[in-house]
Amino acid sequence: MKTYNVSVPEIGIVAMTRGMAGAGIGLIASNYMHPETRRAVGWTLFAVGALTTIPIVLALLGRRE
Repeated sequence: MKTYNVSVPEIGIVAMTRGMAGAGIGLIASNYMHPETRRAVGWTLFAVGALTTIPIVLALLGRRE
C-alpha cells in the first residue's frame, strides 16, 4: 500500500478546490438562477476547481514515500 504524508492545510486546499468544482456542477444542474448566468458561474467554478486540483495532486504525488 502506498502512503502519503499530507498536512492539514494541504487537505484543506484539496477540499476547497473539489468543493468549487462540485458547486459549479451543482449550479449547472440546478434551476436556481437565470440560465445564462447560472451556466457562466457554474462553468467558471467547475473550471477553476478542476484546474487548480491538477497541480496540487501532482505536487502531492511527487512527494509520496
